[in-house]
Amino acid sequence: MAIDGARLLARTHRVPAELTRRDVARLMLSMPSKDALAALLALRRELLAAGNPLSAGFWRSAESVLRRITEGAATVGDVHRWLEATGTEPTAIIGMYVWDEESERTPLGREMHDLLVKHLEGCLGAGGIDPELLLADDPAATQKYRALQERWMTSPLPDGRVPMHELLDEEDEDEDFLAEWAAAERAAADELRNVLADVGARPQPDSELRAACGSLRTALRSRARSVGLVRTWSGVDPDNLDADDRRLWLRLAAGVVNPVYEPSDGTAAGEIPGIALDHEHWLAAVSALARGGPATPASAMNLARFIQDADDDDDIRLLAGWFIPVVEQWRILGALDKHERLTPLGWWGIPEALLQAWPDDTVV
Repeated sequence: MAIDGARLLARTHRVPAELTRRDVARLMLSMPSKDALAALLALRRELLAAGNPLSAGFWRSAESVLRRITEGAATVGDVHRWLEATGTEPTAIIGMYVWDEESERTPLGREMHDLLVKHLEGCLGAGGIDPELLLADDPAATQKYRALQERWMTSPLPDGRVPMHELLDEEDEDEDFLAEWAAAERAAADELRNVLADVGARPQPDSELRAACGSLRTALRSRARSVGLVRTWSGVDPDNLDADDRRLWLRLAAGVVNPVYEPSDGTAAGEIPGIALDHEHWLAAVSALARGGPATPASAMNLARFIQDADDDDDIRLLAGWFIPVVEQWRILGALDKHERLTPLGWWGIPEALLQAWPDDTVV
């Protein structure tokens, strides 16, 4: 069945006659590359009918990039350079500043990026940018394009702010915050090691570990929905799983504490334990489990009650809500049984995984 180009274009934020090359490129990149290739002709016809044909060179480049993406031959750099060649996509690195990925930008980063895009659109409309030369990788045009962005980044906005100064100042503040957070996690890790030293030996249950990893490998390789979040949070490649049971299990379990990737299945930020829970929460809950040993009740409500600061019902209910996805993933990993009680595998593995998720750990 032919793809309806008009319906696809309706997903953009402008009418077809006003769409820029960047708009169309981003639309195509927002869908699977095979679908984008199939929609290419329909999109071109719709834009031609709207009096916005773009150029033959743009469409050839779009087909080339999408084919390479489909074949797995395109790099992230290739795709971004193609976006930059539209004439309104900011260069990834401008002076001393590196733009974060779109999903990771702060409100200030999004604001400044959007303002720069708007500025570039104005320059393009005034004839100050030639996207055909950018597409041809013309050195002079590329240098001019970058210089234009650097001038904007280092010039005052109408409200007096200088984008480069604002962004770099925020970056410095973020680095200070991250350094403080890492220091707090190191302190929490040291405290957890002290707790584990008091608890004594917690043997690695080899048979349970082997059985759990066997089931997890099968589920991960089959892309089973039940292990979707475990896979996403740990960042493992289902086609290239670690053959060592200990390393694989600890990586999967560490992802519950400190997710590597954000879920792409619509999971809200509040449902990601690494975002909602801080090191003090993890330390209190996992220390209680380590002290309690196998068969310790570990439901979301139990975990919330282990945290001393949860001294009223509202706090306990809030914390329990944050622990719900933790409990679900621990059950999948075999750290908890079907009654949400700690297993020997969880008694050994949960504290080890927590140390692995924190900086300067000593777990291998």
